[in-house]
Amino acid sequence: MNVSPRTLLVRGMLAGLLAGAAAFLVAYLLGESKVDAAIALEEAASAGHDHGEEAPVSRALQATAGLGTGVLLYAVALGGIAALVYCYALGRIGRFGPRATAALVTAALFVTVTLVPFLKYPANPPAVGDPETAGRRTALYLLMIALSALLAAGALILGRRLAPRLGNWNASIAAGAAFAVAIGVSYALLPGINEVPAGFPAALIWDFRVASLAIQTTLWTTFGLAFGYLAERALAPDSAPKEAVQPTS
Repeated sequence: MNVSPRTLLVRGMLAGLLAGAAAFLVAYLLGESKVDAAIALEEAASAGHDHGEEAPVSRALQATAGLGTGVLLYAVALGGIAALVYCYALGRIGRFGPRATAALVTAALFVTVTLVPFLKYPANPPAVGDPETAGRRTALYLLMIALSALLAAGALILGRRLAPRLGNWNASIAAGAAFAVAIGVSYALLPGINEVPAGFPAALIWDFRVASLAIQTTLWTTFGLAFGYLAERALAPDSAPKEAVQPTS
């Protein structure tokens, strides 16, 4: 069945919306308490330099409507991009069905866009990081994402070229190993960032990073499941199991 990319794009954005809702719930339940604790430490450290200025947006609004809006917009955009990648990958990465292809694409994007950059430049709570280096830190993080995506594309091309000689399994192993080595070299060459203030609780940083990774894992897992279902309904509407018809005597 021929389905236009626009149909899959819309379904990807819808799956992203569902994934964003799930990620927002996890962010609110797991992450906000860590943010509040970090803000309290920051306020205590700057108590002697308080000029009486109030934040233009209240903390309660930031933790609810602000957080929800940001997560949902991010997830919808990510869902649209993932759907376009899915359109390209469909039928090109093996003889997989719509759901299996969605699972593979989602896993690859999670590793490329989230996990690899996170391991080099993990998330930090408020009060960690010099405001004057925010631009540099953001640029390095985006550079790591771009490198990861380019190296993943290169590994995919390498695997496809090696497949006729080595077979699909061995070619996949070789391409994955090449990707891991290239990422390791990138980690070694890119500068590290360590701007944790002296005396800042290590447990709070760890808990915040675990919560951040849990949010991203929830987002991608929910997206993969939802988009796999929606894509299958569009590409193979007759694949759903039907009730068995009892033979008549």
